[in-house]
Amino acid sequence: MHKRAIFRLDEGVQDPEINLTALIDVVFVVLIMFILVAPLLELERIQLAQAPRHDKTESSPVHEMSPLHIHVREDNSLLLNGRALVFQQFQEQIKRAYEKNPLAIPQLYQDKRATFGTYQSVKNCLEEAGFKELEIILSPQ
Repeated sequence: MHKRAIFRLDEGVQDPEINLTALIDVVFVVLIMFILVAPLLELERIQLAQAPRHDKTESSPVHEMSPLHIHVREDNSLLLNGRALVFQQFQEQIKRAYEKNPLAIPQLYQDKRATFGTYQSVKNCLEEAGFKELEIILSPQ
């Protein structure tokens, strides 16, 4: 007679189990700490300079440092050295200004109610013209 051996395949194999309790506890502690600490953090706030409401800019010590003064008004209109320009004219004037004086550092006065997109367009225009630096005047003297 032949003897048969019957083996059960599942006797030696255990289902893998991962205990996530400790991980969940750590995540909850970090979350609670964030909720408690976040209101206490002070964020820096920058007060932007007011753009002039008229076409002629006022003289100040800041103006004497740069031959290029760019003002962005609250309605996103542009002034270059006191002259109101549409954006295409502004681009042409900036390119000419760079050709005349490539070492100049333009100064930007951005009204706080003007959109960020206008600032970005002005910055891109200056970079395309070749300027490497831009002074952003936050509070004129």
